[in-house]
Amino acid sequence: MVKMGVELVPTYVAVLLAMASIVAFATDPTQLQDFCVGVNNPVEGVFVNGLFCTNPAQVTADHFLFKGLNIAGNTNNKQGSNVTLVNAAKLPGLNTLGISIARIDFAPYGLNPPHTHPRATEILTVIEGTLYVGFVTSNSANGTNQLFAKVLNQGDVFVFPQGLIHFQLNIGETAAVSISGLAAKTRGVEHRR
Repeated sequence: MVKMGVELVPTYVAVLLAMASIVAFATDPTQLQDFCVGVNNPVEGVFVNGLFCTNPAQVTADHFLFKGLNIAGNTNNKQGSNVTLVNAAKLPGLNTLGISIARIDFAPYGLNPPHTHPRATEILTVIEGTLYVGFVTSNSANGTNQLFAKVLNQGDVFVFPQGLIHFQLNIGETAAVSISGLAAKTRGVEHRR
């Protein structure tokens, strides 16, 4: 058995601390400011982190408020669904925070057709109704794509990984509503046919 000399203890401690610091800094960088409320007129803004932001001295609570997710969207269309997206364009306080939210309304048997979010993972909660939801893997070990799907009822939550084709279908005879959180300030949408 090898005995560790007292003179090697500081070396081992230094190595352990160095390894711990590598792990501690292996995350997304933090914001350079508390918030960056988007501004339409760059003359009135401050250039921070590649974007124009409202001068923090002029920011009010209204910049962080959106009203309207209580209003049902018009589902009188071919798909029988409507997505009401709240992103930094509608809620300036979301700018640079990396999130957005959407309300999805479904007519009976309405479909939010297969699509992807190249920049966002989506987490969906059913508010009312019954939805059949799912996503398809892009590469599996056995060389075939796999469908992960579930029937969701009120209060159920399902996650759609970033970039994977996914869908939501109302399988009920009544309207359905869901709320989706998206891990990006602009979700990006690509519809699949």
